[in-house]
Amino acid sequence: MIRQIALGLVAAALMAVSGPAKADDFKPAIIFDMGGKFDKSFNEAAYNGIEKFKKETGIDYMDFEVTQVSQREQAAKKMAQRKADIVVAMGFAQADAVEKAAKANPNTKFTIIDMVVDLPNVQSIVFREEQGSFLVGIAAAMASKTGKVGFVGGMDIPLIRKFALGYKEGVKYADPKAEVIENMTGTTPSAWNDPSKGGELAKSQFDRGADIVFAAAGGTGIGVYQTAADSKKLAIGVDSNQDYLHPGVMLTSMLKRVDVAVYKTLMDAKNGTWKPGIQVLGLKEDGVGFAVDQWNKDVLTPDMIAAMNKAKADIIAGKIKVTDYMSK
Repeated sequence: MIRQIALGLVAAALMAVSGPAKADDFKPAIIFDMGGKFDKSFNEAAYNGIEKFKKETGIDYMDFEVTQVSQREQAAKKMAQRKADIVVAMGFAQADAVEKAAKANPNTKFTIIDMVVDLPNVQSIVFREEQGSFLVGIAAAMASKTGKVGFVGGMDIPLIRKFALGYKEGVKYADPKAEVIENMTGTTPSAWNDPSKGGELAKSQFDRGADIVFAAAGGTGIGVYQTAADSKKLAIGVDSNQDYLHPGVMLTSMLKRVDVAVYKTLMDAKNGTWKPGIQVLGLKEDGVGFAVDQWNKDVLTPDMIAAMNKAKADIIAGKIKVTDYMSK
């Protein structure tokens, strides 16, 4: 990461992040990463956030869906060239692209979700995924009849290991004797959009005795949930509220409020209150949580909800420490 910036660049960047923008002149942009804006998970949460912004303000936006690695840098630079006031980049993998584009375009604001880029015209938003995963781990342990639960991750990266470790700690908190079966889908970006592989991994875990699987795998999770439905087992969604996909099968969803983060950064940019730097969103900030709705009312019991809410309060109070895999 670039740590030292020329004074002239700093001054220019500071000018870029101050003052409200006129609605007619404000031009936001968003770059969705692998999996597309309708992945029913991470990218779709961002899409919902920017659509809310559009609906409330009447301001349209530019967008691009990355399908190849080489497109990330091209898209970031192109949005700046098209005079976007703020470019929102979805996903850790866009860090290099954002860094290069932000350095080359100091008068453009950039917000990156899920990674830190240390530049004076970049806002970095990261989440405490381990905290939300801990809570759904409690629910999984309480719902399991076999004492075995599963986890299917997408691309094997530290970020997904955060989900896995938090989940495992939550499971063990509720049932120290429980077993967690863990698999990652792959080591390339295609791991985010492979429902068939997700289904295969879920079936393998069910065959080994698991009766509920938590998927943190983007579009790959769709295959996990379908297999859970076909196998008459349970599943846990991620990022967006995915309970509606299979009512009565989805125990809950670990909510990662990407939609709120995207909406807020756009509103702040429009209103002149946007600031560069790092924002960390956990349970205390309502950045992560779990879903309770009409679709899971028959499987998520009051006792489970109470246990998760108690743990949430204890995590916020510092009574429960959830390990952050990234800081190990």
